[in-house]
Amino acid sequence: MIKVIGSSEFDTEVKDGVVIVDFYADWCGPCKMLAPVFMDLAKEMKDTAKFVKVDVDVTQDIAARFQVSSIPTVAILKDGKEVDRIIGFMPKQAIEAKIKQYI
Repeated sequence: MIKVIGSSEFDTEVKDGVVIVDFYADWCGPCKMLAPVFMDLAKEMKDTAKFVKVDVDVTQDIAARFQVSSIPTVAILKDGKEVDRIIGFMPKQAIEAKIKQYI
């Protein structure tokens, strides 16, 4: 299971290495489509990247800090700094290829 993180733990969770953050909401259809893809990637890439989720309805401060205006948004962070982002649903291979650029 991928950890859903809140404001208090966000900076600690993303400070080291490559971290993939899924900004989502429970009511979002495309987010639900992305969820199994994100889960598969988390399992397959667990040795090279960390995968976490942020509920934009619960953790609005983090969503605002990253200027997330559309969901799903997948942010790729390296050592706590955003290096890339994917907005909307994309196929697994496309997301994986983007992540591998930063590993």
